[in-house]
Amino acid sequence: MFGRIAGRYDLMNRLMTAGQDVRWRRIVIEEARLPPDGKLLDIATGTGEIAQEGLRQKPGILSVGGDFTMEMMLIGKQDPNRQAVRWVGANTLALPFRDETFDAVTSGFLMRNVIDVPGAFQEQMRVTKPGGRIIVLESSPPKDNALKPAIRFHLNHIIPTLGKLVSGEREAYNYLPDSTQQFQEPESLALIMSQAGLIDVCFQMFMFGTIAIHVGQRPA
Repeated sequence: MFGRIAGRYDLMNRLMTAGQDVRWRRIVIEEARLPPDGKLLDIATGTGEIAQEGLRQKPGILSVGGDFTMEMMLIGKQDPNRQAVRWVGANTLALPFRDETFDAVTSGFLMRNVIDVPGAFQEQMRVTKPGGRIIVLESSPPKDNALKPAIRFHLNHIIPTLGKLVSGEREAYNYLPDSTQQFQEPESLALIMSQAGLIDVCFQMFMFGTIAIHVGQRPA
């Protein structure tokens, strides 16, 4: 499914979020607190936008983008601004890296697609250096407030229609709102991160509470 929408994935992200996804990725890298010569792993990198943002903010780092949707990475490799990204076929539940390799591990819209969320965090911790950070950009179910009907209409009708028009793939953009509405609340995801062993776990919300950026640190 993700392979079929790879060619229009970045464009759809801009349209669905009114361009706010660019800001969220910038915050993800800021929260990573990478040293000038650090090592970054962006898992489920897709077309590599977070990995690219890492290089934009910290040009001297090693930025690795890992995914098992090869079509996504092939699209990313065609972007002249992403030539310095190191692309790797990788499964987030069995990462092909040694222990304590990276200063930070990031992900964007990964966790709601993972069958074993605690296991994914354990793997990310394994490859993160002591004191390193894990940052998660993820969508969240709409809050119970006055905006919920409008947000649900946007998720269930506007996004699938836009997806059909732009990418020709309504199914994929039906999956996106469905997986968002069935996923963990931010507080629950923060608890899972803490139970996995991360410390100083916190999160901040965006876009009327439908997007969260979680941050946790591997104990030093």
